[in-house]
Amino acid sequence: MATDMANRRVLLAKRPHGAPRPDDFTVLDQERPWAGEGEVLLRNLFLSLDPYMRGRMDDGDGSYAAPYALGEPPGGGTVAEVISSDIDAFRSGDLVVANGGWQEYAVSNGSDLYALPQDMAHPSLALGILGMTGFAAWYGLTAIGAPKSGETLVVGAATGAVGAAVGQIGKILGCRVVGIAGGQRKCRHAVEVLGFGACLDHRAPRLSERLAEAAPSGVDVYFENVGGAVRAAVWPLLNVGARVPVCGLVSGYNGDLDADGNSHDLMMSLIVKRVRMEGFMVGDHYGTGFETFSQQMSGWVGAGRIHADEDIVDGLENAPEAFGGMLEGRNLGKTLVRIGNR
Repeated sequence: MATDMANRRVLLAKRPHGAPRPDDFTVLDQERPWAGEGEVLLRNLFLSLDPYMRGRMDDGDGSYAAPYALGEPPGGGTVAEVISSDIDAFRSGDLVVANGGWQEYAVSNGSDLYALPQDMAHPSLALGILGMTGFAAWYGLTAIGAPKSGETLVVGAATGAVGAAVGQIGKILGCRVVGIAGGQRKCRHAVEVLGFGACLDHRAPRLSERLAEAAPSGVDVYFENVGGAVRAAVWPLLNVGARVPVCGLVSGYNGDLDADGNSHDLMMSLIVKRVRMEGFMVGDHYGTGFETFSQQMSGWVGAGRIHADEDIVDGLENAPEAFGGMLEGRNLGKTLVRIGNR
């Protein structure tokens, strides 16, 4: 039974094979940590669940970072409250963004923390539209996609956390936005709530033909975060000089084959159509771009020009199921776990 001195943690018990299952994780109440000299004790309030975590659960070199250790909580961004501090910059009661991971309490040396306003009405947004998720969408689209007014932008996973932000930013910048999502409910949301010009259900037949009809002038920017059949449908429609920011390939994260045609034809089309296709890691750009992003996105959100959906699950013990559901596309917007309240 949990007590005030216990730290509930979700541990990675074994490496998932294919889609992660709840029995790949173990939920334990362990002894609460203590902050030492030059450290801060944090109580996590919200945990961000993100597709990149799936790659780090594998024991291999296919991801861009070291795999998560077995028997330990997976890492992950959190909004946390400072419980005690031996660092002058942080005081008890402060609200911060941290890398607290899948657990109730964490200890930090302060290098990974940044403070949030104490009166922030919805601090969970700091993990979504106002944080890494929104920054990935903003940076990838504006710096690599470089959209121009009147161009056609296509984005997959259109009602996911990143895709929804990409589409709305594209609309603000004057693009015609075509989203691709799983199911008619999500497609209606993309059009009626997020303001996309069109949205196609990738589960319905004839995706390639329907996309050609929705983008009669071709595709100028394709924000790649899905891969697989979605990319296969988009690729023949890319215009000369198209730009393709590559943020993720969620269709293959559970080990599914990425059936998008012959790789030689794919690479040759980069030359023939002079396509700019560039992968990026959002963590590489915080120092040069995050402040500008934060000011711009905060203004858009405050003015009601950007709508941010949050799919919040209560209880740390429910993180494994919520994580699996996100990878299967059951979420609408940013997936978060509410661990506690202030």
